[in-house]
Amino acid sequence: MIDLYTASTPNGWKASITLEELRLPYEVHAIELQKNQQKEPAFLAINPNGRITAIVDRDEGDFAVFESGAIMIYLAEKQGRFLPGSQDIRARKSVMEWLMWQMGGLGPMAGQAHHFRQAMGGEDVPYGVERYSKEVRRLYGVMDRRLAENEWLGGADYSIADMACWPWARPSRRQGVDKAEFPDVKRWFDTMSARPGVQAGMALLSEHRGSKEMSAETRDLLFGKGQFERD
Repeated sequence: MIDLYTASTPNGWKASITLEELRLPYEVHAIELQKNQQKEPAFLAINPNGRITAIVDRDEGDFAVFESGAIMIYLAEKQGRFLPGSQDIRARKSVMEWLMWQMGGLGPMAGQAHHFRQAMGGEDVPYGVERYSKEVRRLYGVMDRRLAENEWLGGADYSIADMACWPWARPSRRQGVDKAEFPDVKRWFDTMSARPGVQAGMALLSEHRGSKEMSAETRDLLFGKGQFERD
């Protein structure tokens, strides 16, 4: 049994999709980001970085793993699925490359684009909007070229690299990108969207998503100066 500490965010969905695709039993513990629960001592004992997502593997003696990419690697290796082993070093290398590409590129840049385009509470920051929107568009182009030559991001087989990228590609319009402009990304995205495991992982904590509107207090808690003071 896996304890999953998460919220309704792309990084949270990365973990829940992986658990669903692996068909592992898990129990969900919702972390209310707008209430700053990720900074409470109980959660910091599991993830000292104070960010979702984290898991605790009860079968391994309450073994905690934090950071969404590390969680995906851990679970895939535990089950021997969706990540080639060391005996197939070329295939493993490709999956790891595209997983790290999401973690170091698509995720952070899409998050910044969304922040400056949607989450600034009406404040206009043209430099931030232009910088991150352009970079996200470039990354979609990189992904599109890869998928023009391969069915999946890691190569011939579906993998945790695809599971990592799909939740970040889902809200592309908020990032300033229409997936129709990238036909191979669109083909890949639609194929993944039809998978039961993806649908189940995405549905997790849907009741917690709430309104897109954010109060000034909540915005400051998540993005403002007060966040850095609490860190």
